[in-house]
Amino acid sequence: MKSSVAKIVELSSQSDKSFEDAIKNGISRANKTLQGVTGAWVKSMKVMVEDGKIRGYRVTLKVTFVLKG
Repeated sequence: MKSSVAKIVELSSQSDKSFEDAIKNGISRANKTLQGVTGAWVKSMKVMVEDGKIRGYRVTLKVTFVLKG
């Protein structure tokens, strides 16, 4: 059986549209930098408010990727 070691990094991402879009942005960006991304979970969600209106969505993600070698 083959074994592997994974690492987890925490990152923050935001969007003007939605939490889902913020998550997609974070995963997309992580995938450009990290090799072997296998999953992620949302640690926190926050809305940015200005003049009583939601102006942005921010998420903190924990992204898992498998180390090579």
